[in-house]
Amino acid sequence: MENPPPKPAKSNLPAEDPLDGELPDIIDLVMEMGQPTPRVPAHVEDLVETARDYADNASSENTRSAYAKDWKHFSSWCRRNGFDTLPPDSKVIGLYIGACAAGGAKLGAPALSVSTIERRLSGISWNFTQRGFSIDRADRHISTVLAGIRRKHTRPPRVKEAVIGDDLVAMLATLGHDLRGLRDRAILLLGFAGGLRRSEIVGLDVMRDDDSDGAGWIEILPGKGVLVTLRGKGSRWREVEVGRGSSDHTCPVVALETWIKYGRIARGPLFRRIFKDNKTVDVQRLSDKHVARLVKQTVLAAGVRADLPDAERVLLFAGHSLRSGLASSADIEERYVQKQLGHASAEMTRKYQRRRDRFRTNLTKASGL
Repeated sequence: MENPPPKPAKSNLPAEDPLDGELPDIIDLVMEMGQPTPRVPAHVEDLVETARDYADNASSENTRSAYAKDWKHFSSWCRRNGFDTLPPDSKVIGLYIGACAAGGAKLGAPALSVSTIERRLSGISWNFTQRGFSIDRADRHISTVLAGIRRKHTRPPRVKEAVIGDDLVAMLATLGHDLRGLRDRAILLLGFAGGLRRSEIVGLDVMRDDDSDGAGWIEILPGKGVLVTLRGKGSRWREVEVGRGSSDHTCPVVALETWIKYGRIARGPLFRRIFKDNKTVDVQRLSDKHVARLVKQTVLAAGVRADLPDAERVLLFAGHSLRSGLASSADIEERYVQKQLGHASAEMTRKYQRRRDRFRTNLTKASGL
């Protein structure tokens, strides 16, 4: 790897990025690059606003938020080490990802995982693009360092423990029958029965709203179940059918109907924050972090995996435990589980089936040995 660009004197450290940690706007970017702000005729101002709205919808809010944090992390590192963020320099980026992998004194923080480093690289690449620049990830100063990081630091993925049906029933029993308990019961049952990601759970609206920023909506079909419509990747949508349970106590449809009734949810976000008085429901959507916290809290309260210390149990379970729980518990043909989870391949579905018999097909015996 070539020598890095010379480090300027401390007094000449680059100024803080004016867009540090913020989502870039087209007009702001033009001004940032020292170009005159284009004059927009009055009769096309509405078109500019429309274009901005569509640009905002090119990626999800979670993705844009993550990319903003990636840029803030990168630009802060550049300032501390005396490098300019703009224009992009592949040597600097190579040094940055190397520091991320090493951690400690080189970064002032713990070493980052390979997946996090790759996500940060995607994030800063996106931010450079928004600022009118581009980086070549195949450049040897980046690709060679990244290949070395992958080779040295890649570890087998850590999978979360599945919440199976009996576990879920025990977790439900720890919830109260107040407003907060009704909401959390609906979250757990819908997340499990639908095989939903935590972002999909909190992203649902109670009814279709084309102007919503949510991930989809629900439609309760009397006597049948709940039809969940979810936004997929790109412009694709997928539908998830959640049928009625064998009893009202464990039925996701009954739990949803009860929450909607007593939470007085007429439109907008389905799952919302509840104020401390436990009587007032906010209009704002819940954070997806609530789902992870809810799973952890109820797992501990229900005594799931009580053979382990609490600290280990907390690490074993998360929001994804509901999704893998359905895949592991449903005694049904694999193709139906694959459809419910929205997987493109059966192999991906099998990764979620924690109780799957991996040796059901024995090629050793089949070959005559």
